Amino acid sequence: MRQTPLHGEHLALGGKVVDFHGWALPVQFEGILQEHAHTRTQAALFDCSHMGEFTVCGADAIERYEKLLITDVKTVKVGRGKYGAFLNDDGGIIDDVITMRLAEDDLYIVTNAGALDEVSASITHNNPGARDISDETAKIDIQGPMARDILIQAGVTDAAKLKYYEAMRSSWKGTPIVLSRTGYTGELGFELFMPNEIAVDMWRDLLGRTPVKPAGLGARDTLRTEIGMGLSGQDFDTSRTPLEARMGPFIAWNKEFRGKAALARKRDTGGFPVLTGIRTFDRRSPRHAFEVKHNGAVVGVVSSGTFGPSMGYGIGLAYVPQNLAAPGTKLTAGPKDLDIETVELPFYKDGTCRR
Repeated sequence: MRQTPLHGEHLALGGKVVDFHGWALPVQFEGILQEHAHTRTQAALFDCSHMGEFTVCGADAIERYEKLLITDVKTVKVGRGKYGAFLNDDGGIIDDVITMRLAEDDLYIVTNAGALDEVSASITHNNPGARDISDETAKIDIQGPMARDILIQAGVTDAAKLKYYEAMRSSWKGTPIVLSRTGYTGELGFELFMPNEIAVDMWRDLLGRTPVKPAGLGARDTLRTEIGMGLSGQDFDTSRTPLEARMGPFIAWNKEFRGKAALARKRDTGGFPVLTGIRTFDRRSPRHAFEVKHNGAVVGVVSSGTFGPSMGYGIGLAYVPQNLAAPGTKLTAGPKDLDIETVELPFYKDGTCRR
């Protein structure tokens, strides 16, 4: 397994390390429930150095990049970020992506680990203005209602300037970093992109400040499920399109992009299932790959499922026919026909991410 620059820190803290898309990453430290609650109420650190980062600089390079994804990059203002996705020729989702414009001709792009090789080849192919900087970049996320105050105390004073989904070039102790007010938890949070060489110092500095604690993949999964965020490679992949995966608002139909023709055919034909929130009525949880049934007939499949610590019951995401996606529809899931109900997303509505 590949190791992030913070691997030794995780071992020293007693983190339970697992294989995540070929990376050795901590699934938990103190415990998933404790780390989940700490993120919701205070501030937690996540090592996300396995993710991919790219720079695309210059008008020509940006124009080439624009043709790869469903997002209309031209509408992204300086200092802002926008969510989107890369598709294959059939309209299937290769990966989701956040594109940030740090200057007029300067894009900073964040992708996932699972499809990184394919995404990197697409972005950098025949585009000299595009660089894959993933191997030289570490990424630390600080998430929770106290995240802004902690960063300011640590000397990242630019954190005070950023609104939700804004980003900028900043610095920490004289070293350039990229700072974005984004995240995967629903809470006030920031993602910090930095050279590998300062990752350990940054991690130790932030972790040494009360009340910051480390958190792993387990809490990251429960937190993102509670706010209805899909996971690339699990909730969507090349077998699903943005129309099915609730990415419709991010599709720029007024421009060309890879997979557009196939996607338009699916849009016009209709009849496709949609990713929908589901809940149970006790602590039992739906699980990935559970069949979903309506009146005993299989109608869909669960893509994600977990116990929602903030909710007190099982929650998940499932692909179901559009006529069964309306909130309040009664269904069952899994081999024991667990009673579930479709719900409006997000499950957790008290997050601080926009405050």
